[in-house]
Amino acid sequence: MLDYTCECDYKVLMESVRKLADKYDFLNFSYLTESVMGRGIPLLRVGEGKKNYYYVGTHHGAERITGMILLRFIYELCEVIRRGGKIGDVDERFFLKQRSLFFIPQLNVDGADISANGPDKSSPWYSRLVGINGSDDFSRWQANARGIDLNHNYDAGFEEYKEIEKELGITTFASTRYSGERPESEPETNALCAYFRFFSPRAVITLHTQGREIYYTSGGRCPLGAEFTAKRISCLTGYKLSKPSGAAAYGGLTDYCIQKLGIPSFTVECGKGENPLPPTDIYEMYAELRRTLLLFPTMC
Repeated sequence: MLDYTCECDYKVLMESVRKLADKYDFLNFSYLTESVMGRGIPLLRVGEGKKNYYYVGTHHGAERITGMILLRFIYELCEVIRRGGKIGDVDERFFLKQRSLFFIPQLNVDGADISANGPDKSSPWYSRLVGINGSDDFSRWQANARGIDLNHNYDAGFEEYKEIEKELGITTFASTRYSGERPESEPETNALCAYFRFFSPRAVITLHTQGREIYYTSGGRCPLGAEFTAKRISCLTGYKLSKPSGAAAYGGLTDYCIQKLGIPSFTVECGKGENPLPPTDIYEMYAELRRTLLLFPTMC
């Protein structure tokens, strides 16, 4: 139904989301918010239960393949539901009466499109983005359209990260690692946190690339049951359990979920190589991840 080996820019993202929403009437399609550049950020949901689970992809532009992984999973999940099959060992009708699954395939829709295609030369954003990037090669662009790294823009260790920024010589907008002026300064992170505060998550899984690693702690904290779940994910994927250090230890979504919400949250670094990973890597990556994605709401 979908071509999973093409670059997941904004056009492909929206075409794929609309095809899924048109095919499955039980798949709710809405928007989380608008990005810096005014693009709608798709939010998909299945289920009607009060136990809310979130799957989030593409915080970083060059990691846009994670959006396609989630789209591939949504399709497989919807086929299970359509056929009246089982999710793990649980009948899907019972499963989705108890749970709601929320999907944000690409949180950073602007960054993903900038990394895939470069900014439009006719756009008023073009000269500013080239200035921030230092060249017209945007293939490794990670930030959003303002030059802020969304996965350092959360209110969890933000001030500590600002000190690390200084050590790294990062003082203003950049293609990666600049956290912004304040936590949740960006519409993407602000809307996601507001959504979490309203529709309280039971657990969150965030896909990044690359390294084949799993992070599940923050600042020495580990929510009840998270270590057991992380070990199950490790067994299912073959990925190693790791603890964040240095710049990676502050300001991320997993840090926010653990420190501010007190819930299990898992950052899964998919695949291996150098970002951006080639689209054809999705076959191996999805084979590694599909059982985890399917069983995640039964593990927390």
